[in-house]
Amino acid sequence: MKKSLLLLIVFSASILQAADYLPQDYVWTSQSKNASESMPCGGHDIGLNVWVEDGDLLFYLQQSGWFDENNTLLKAGRWRLHIEGNPFAKDFEQRLCLSDGTIYIKGTGVKVHLWADVFEPIVFMELDAQRKTGATLSYESWRYHDRQVTKAECQQCSYKWNVPQDCVTLADKIIPSGHRLEVLHVNKEQTVFDYTVTREGLDPIKPQLQNPLAGRKMRLIMEAPSFTYKGIHQGQYVSTDYQAWDFTSQDIRKTVVRIMADNHEKEAAPHSFSNLSLKTYKKRSSSWWHDYWQRSWIISDNEELKPLLRNYELFRYMLGCNAYSEWPTKFNGGIFTFDPVFVDSAAPFTPDYRKWGGGTMTAQNQRLVYWPLLKSGDTDLMKAQFDTYLRMLPNARTRTKFFWSHDGACFAEQIENFGLPNPTEYGKFREGSDRGVERNAWLEYEWDTVLEFCLMILQAKDYADFDITPYEPLIRDCLTFFDAHYQYEASKRGVKAFDADGKLIIYPGSGCETYKMAYNPSSTIAALMAVHQAWGKDSAQASHIPEIPLRTVEDKTCIAPAIVWARIQNVETPQLYPVFPWRIYGLGRPHLDIARNTYLYDPHAIEMRSSKGWKQDPIWAACLGLTDEAARLMKEKFADGPYRFPAFWEPAFDWAPDCNRGGSAMISLQEMLLQETPAGELLLFPSWPKSWNVKFKLHATGGRSVIAEMKDGKIITP
Repeated sequence: MKKSLLLLIVFSASILQAADYLPQDYVWTSQSKNASESMPCGGHDIGLNVWVEDGDLLFYLQQSGWFDENNTLLKAGRWRLHIEGNPFAKDFEQRLCLSDGTIYIKGTGVKVHLWADVFEPIVFMELDAQRKTGATLSYESWRYHDRQVTKAECQQCSYKWNVPQDCVTLADKIIPSGHRLEVLHVNKEQTVFDYTVTREGLDPIKPQLQNPLAGRKMRLIMEAPSFTYKGIHQGQYVSTDYQAWDFTSQDIRKTVVRIMADNHEKEAAPHSFSNLSLKTYKKRSSSWWHDYWQRSWIISDNEELKPLLRNYELFRYMLGCNAYSEWPTKFNGGIFTFDPVFVDSAAPFTPDYRKWGGGTMTAQNQRLVYWPLLKSGDTDLMKAQFDTYLRMLPNARTRTKFFWSHDGACFAEQIENFGLPNPTEYGKFREGSDRGVERNAWLEYEWDTVLEFCLMILQAKDYADFDITPYEPLIRDCLTFFDAHYQYEASKRGVKAFDADGKLIIYPGSGCETYKMAYNPSSTIAALMAVHQAWGKDSAQASHIPEIPLRTVEDKTCIAPAIVWARIQNVETPQLYPVFPWRIYGLGRPHLDIARNTYLYDPHAIEMRSSKGWKQDPIWAACLGLTDEAARLMKEKFADGPYRFPAFWEPAFDWAPDCNRGGSAMISLQEMLLQETPAGELLLFPSWPKSWNVKFKLHATGGRSVIAEMKDGKIITP
């Protein structure tokens, strides 16, 4: 009867969902003070920060992939629309319409409609005035001249604190003419890639390594048919000087401004833009956003829950703005960063700045942005992240072979978009030491995060029949690396590679950035177990995996971080990774008591508990059925951020908007509502307070869409 009830819930989705789901608009009725009070908008791979300040409409435009010579992720610029008569002084409204992915701004006698096409990187700004009026549209650039990058500012690029004397953000070429503006940034042939190769001892194989930065071209074209170029002026916004290219109109009434962005490697062809009608562009983008919201939703009439679910929805919208990018949404701000001084008063730098780099990826943080897309039904958004690892694979494989003479591919934790460790985090080479290992107290021997992306790929197939064929070499090489490398490490020490039970000895290992020089770290072992089980293609390697180590705490059996370790370096809790993401333990799985003991009694787990940033405690609490704990921490995760837009969260450990906080918050909420046993049996509301009425549509393995409702403590079925 129980199984029949679950099947009824799963397959009656079309009955329950009689009407299409339409998310509520998000509205402001007063102007903003500055860029930190901006509202996100976007599509394809473009993010806009939009706000009205002192009567002017402003927006930043950022496109994924604008990586300069230093691997800074550049913004394309800032636009300012000034309309004569100050129409936004009265009757002001700025509305984010989630259902069609657009922003509407209105004032006295004036309306502006701003949006980005989903299928091509094009921004449209529609202006509609009741009567003819004068207006000035300005393109504002702080890259109108070469800018020296200071040591403090160098966190924005791959040099970090090892800034060379000649580290410069080069000027763009900006060409105005009539109704049109073109912006061009072409990278030099000599880039931070070359510095990285030399610093890490890879010059002998440099010709074999792929470089996405040399000659990379970033291009922007603005077409403003009702405006005419009049000249330039100088200005300063917040802490950064700029030059503005002004386009004016004396009798504007209705017009459409179009901005097209493009970026590509030297060898790649530029984007070819369609020439569709405005109506067609608008219809297809609106239709995509409408369908996006039908994929999944979580709704409630509970006043305590409403703001949390709104923030879930707003962050999911932000992820959708980068749906079809070549590059993934960065954990440290995505495509919605704003002037850094509003994040850190000690960072009076240009709007290009973000901490922890532009083309550098911290994999532990990045993974949390993408795990929730399985249950939300957004597996198509995951392709950009998967493809990034696939592009990095040849360099990772070549580097592995060069340093260690064995097969497989090693991916570092702080990794560049060309597949090599970040050159500064790599540390300084010590004569006689292994050049393949990062000389960094936090990062040495931490290589297993890539296995989470391998498991995501395999689960995307389970959830949505995602074609994993192109990614099979990635999965194979990542698994091969661990089996080959730890046999190599043993031979280098002159000891046996396998213990008395024929299991691989993983040493030196690392339990995240926290348990260093670890012997058989549980997080790595669980990773190998989970990926091999899902992969199911190399039984010989799988047979080498050791057991997850256990220990006793207060007479309770707990998961150990490792058998032994030398020191604790950070504040992660990898002994709970066998719960999530690896799901060796949890509800509907063996030895739930051991995992719960770890959460409740492990002194390190207790000491490191938090809901900040990338912390996973609410996820683990949900996976372990600790309902009150999961609810408490999830509420902290989804609380409003300190900026005007509530899903712009403070940096915690990273930068704002904190996207790995948004991702981890999404995961915790989803796990409270829906889990599965290893056999695929659905667990509805496994960690959900009975006093919270809620209804959801989420996704499960086998291509299932699940709709269920909790009302007054009971599961309501059709």
